[in-house]
Amino acid sequence: MVARRLPRAERREQILAAATGAFARGGYAATGLDEVAAAAGVTHVILYRHFTSKNELYRAVLDRARDHLAGTVGSEYDGGSVTQLVHAAAADPDGFRLLFRHAAREPEFRDVVDRMRDAGTAIAHHYLDAAIPEPAWRDWAARLIPTVAQEAVIAWLDAGQPDPEHAAERVVAAIDGVVRAAQKD
Repeated sequence: MVARRLPRAERREQILAAATGAFARGGYAATGLDEVAAAAGVTHVILYRHFTSKNELYRAVLDRARDHLAGTVGSEYDGGSVTQLVHAAAADPDGFRLLFRHAAREPEFRDVVDRMRDAGTAIAHHYLDAAIPEPAWRDWAARLIPTVAQEAVIAWLDAGQPDPEHAAERVVAAIDGVVRAAQKD
């Protein structure tokens, strides 16, 4: 296999894109570097020039997916954030699944997801302060909302992305259900 010479940044992106797909199909443990190299159309030598280990490659894939998500959704949630979350997931379903399904199951990489969930929880707390006066239920809702949003989007991806124009509305409806449950006396 002879790989076409590409500038280093382009080759790295090619490898990361192929690795994202490979890891999304099989997860970290079940995906070998042979599979990644084949998917990227490169030799092991080229793969190792960019990444010294499977761990380093997987972390780079997660960082790339997180950066894409942050670039689409932003660091602060506003009224359009669920729509942006759905768009980000639709644009990079493998990356989204890696972040919120696969990485969450890998203790070695759980920190990536935990930081994102912690940020989502803090933002939810900010928006729930006035809506839910009871601190314990506000905390419950703030912790649950990021998980509900992420799982709702993954379920939407897994269902074949039905009705994309209204998907965000449905995710918001699920989130509203959490808020209403926390508001009950």
